[in-house]
Amino acid sequence: MSTLVSVAPAGFNVERIREDFPVLKQTIHGKPLVYLDSAATAQKPHQVVEAIRRFHEVDCANIHRGVHELSQRSTAAYEETRVKARRFINAKKNAEVIFVRGATEAINLVASSWGRKFVKEGDEIIVSALEHHSNIVPWQILCEEKGVKLRVIPMNERGELILEEYEKLLNPRTRMVAVAHVSNALGTINPVREMIAMAHRAGALALIDGAQAAPHMKVDVQALDTDFYAFSGHKVCGPTGVGILYGKSKLLNAMPPYQGGGDMIRTVSFEKTTYNELPYKFEAGTPNIAGGIGLGAALDYVNGIGLDKISAYEHELLVYGTEAISQIPGLRIIGTAREKAAVLSFVIEGIHPHDIGTVLDRQGIAVRTGHHCAQPVMDWFHVPATTRASLAFYNTPAELDALAAGLRKVKEVFA
Repeated sequence: MSTLVSVAPAGFNVERIREDFPVLKQTIHGKPLVYLDSAATAQKPHQVVEAIRRFHEVDCANIHRGVHELSQRSTAAYEETRVKARRFINAKKNAEVIFVRGATEAINLVASSWGRKFVKEGDEIIVSALEHHSNIVPWQILCEEKGVKLRVIPMNERGELILEEYEKLLNPRTRMVAVAHVSNALGTINPVREMIAMAHRAGALALIDGAQAAPHMKVDVQALDTDFYAFSGHKVCGPTGVGILYGKSKLLNAMPPYQGGGDMIRTVSFEKTTYNELPYKFEAGTPNIAGGIGLGAALDYVNGIGLDKISAYEHELLVYGTEAISQIPGLRIIGTAREKAAVLSFVIEGIHPHDIGTVLDRQGIAVRTGHHCAQPVMDWFHVPATTRASLAFYNTPAELDALAAGLRKVKEVFA
């Protein structure tokens, strides 16, 4: 196998795109780097690196606080990212876009602020069997504090959620349904629009963990009618330590602050503090300004390529890669959903995933091994871990050929 069977979308030139990513030009252990770990973190184009560099070299100042020129420029650039993020997910208002450290903090913010005010003993929270730990543990903490029951949507052998069972879980005690848009461990694309509508019919709210969806497909929070949506900047070619929480303004207005400090207040006295308006009520302290500006550059970059083209090309890579590694004797793909993002998780009979990853690394191939912060998923499939190759729009069919060749080398080493 050496060529992609289907033609890439018109105007999509992967070799040209790869020129924007300096990290991809290096060698590892004397071999060209094959980076197949984008679900953990995506690589950064030079446009993002340059935006961060410019902030530190030219515009570095705190935001929202200064009347001097540097502060004004920094504030304008940072707030422009909020506008870009609103457009990226089609939120109705800029004030519905909250800067956070990532999807993990976004989910913790909702569980802590909304949960502690609106959830009471006897209520129920629903998550799914394929969630990342970040969308399990915050709800478990809330449940333990409040005497709330955590219910779990089961999945089938393909790694798809069973909607009939989900419907049975919904009841008048359900307060929140929190599910991933795309599974980080399996690549399953959940039917979140339908699931949100089902939650609303039961009188519950819905939070969608979009960390693995936002980099790969168009997200429209208004069309989904989701109450909350979270994604991380570093998975969409932006910096680490910055992300977005979307929330409907009526919900955010009703929620108490998540943290106290500078910029989230209107007035402070020892007798009483009044809080700032949205979105600043949830943005205490000096934020990751450079990260926010870098995220804006990343959103510009991804939009410039086009998420429709990205999604189409990555699907072709998924089809190609699935066929390529399926030829390896003893290899079993974990997660075969009919609607699936470009994630290839697998095990090879008799070989531990960590050993697979180590041998592949010597071939210059970067994959993820372990439970991927999704231990319940591993338990369901009765495996301790998997090897995960997660693809992005800067990957090529030739790199998937290299993966298949690397896996044959693994088989030779452990024969």
